[in-house]
Amino acid sequence: MTPPSAAPRDPSKRVCPTCEEPSPADGPYRPFCSARCKWVDLGRWLDGDYVVPGEGAIDFDVVAEYEERKAREGGGDDTDG
Repeated sequence: MTPPSAAPRDPSKRVCPTCEEPSPADGPYRPFCSARCKWVDLGRWLDGDYVVPGEGAIDFDVVAEYEERKAREGGGDDTDG
């Protein structure tokens, strides 16, 4: 079996990445076949089922140190008011 990334790209044979049903190349929900599949995919991203490999954008140790320092200094929240 040929891996999907190595398969030749034929626009007439596109499949929906969610349900693997045929998906029209010029459809309104491309690359998905329907709005439902588009929302299912978004839900999977939001649930953390999909992740982009790499280093995290937030260093939680730095955040914790900042919060501890603010608490020691008696600092409240950072809002003006």
